[in-house]
Amino acid sequence: MPDPGGLWADLTDLVLPTECAGCRQRVAGLRHGLCAGCVAVLRALRPRPALPTPAPAGLPPCVALGAYSGVLRQTLLAYKERGRHGLARPLGALLAEVVVAAVGPVRPVLLIGVPDTAAAARSRYGDHLDRLTRHAARRLRAGGWPVRVLRPVRALPRPDSVALDSAGRARAAEAAFRLRAGRFPAAPPTQAVVLLDDIVTTGVTLAGLARVLTVTGLSPSVAVVLAATRKRRTP
Repeated sequence: MPDPGGLWADLTDLVLPTECAGCRQRVAGLRHGLCAGCVAVLRALRPRPALPTPAPAGLPPCVALGAYSGVLRQTLLAYKERGRHGLARPLGALLAEVVVAAVGPVRPVLLIGVPDTAAAARSRYGDHLDRLTRHAARRLRAGGWPVRVLRPVRALPRPDSVALDSAGRARAAEAAFRLRAGRFPAAPPTQAVVLLDDIVTTGVTLAGLARVLTVTGLSPSVAVVLAATRKRRTP
């Protein structure tokens, strides 16, 4: 299991910038973008199942670090929308902790992040989840986990979901992913195939990606996210 003490170092070992990403207060000597109080809030979060209501067909069991609110929400917004790329390392470490909680005993793990569209990647100066996935993989490997990272699909543009019903959103989500060229070996029984995303709301994106992957033999075991919106029930 990743060293929980190392998370504090990840969250506090880089001087950037003076506004805390979590509480947006200006703090002298701020390290790695988060003040000590926000670090403590994030470290206190405990992964738990996050079930959208209703859950879309094909969605694997989903585990989230916490609710999409407060410090966690502000930190994710700072990372994704305000260009605070230095937060990728601590957020990736937190994502690794959720993987550990979701998978259980140490075993081979295949991590597959939900890809950004080309337009989103350009606007964010890179695929934001790919950065998180690779930091999570490094943290897991440091804890003795055999980990591979795979990018078997690319994301296509999709229509605004506001005007779609649940069935339409599901169809749009599945049509938004296209397999890359090449062959993908089926996952061995001992390997956990883990989908990664930053936020789960309705679950249709994760379910759509899971259905696309299943036809390749890469049937996801679980989906892991950092935050879950409140439009769900959490067992």
